[in-house]
Amino acid sequence: MKEKKGNRKYDKQFKEEAIRLVTEGGRQVTEVARSLGIHENLLRTWKRKYKEDPAGSFPGKGHLKAQDEEFRKLQKENESLKEDREILKKALAIFSKHPK
Repeated sequence: MKEKKGNRKYDKQFKEEAIRLVTEGGRQVTEVARSLGIHENLLRTWKRKYKEDPAGSFPGKGHLKAQDEEFRKLQKENESLKEDREILKKALAIFSKHPK
């Protein structure tokens, strides 16, 4: 029976070493991928992501790039402010209907 290959996790160090073998070692993507037991398209994806953002690529499980983390924080803050605004609108409507 064949072992299922999907959903294997690779750490940042493994990915960077694989990319280094291609970029600095002068080896072909297919050759490196075959020797590491991964699909060549996966290695190509890692290489592209690393080229786009060497410092922020492969942040790890549960971690986001700094700009993505900031974006998520601002989205949460925006939702909170929208809720506060709706509460204030309702309070204003209630108090303007019932004068003292």
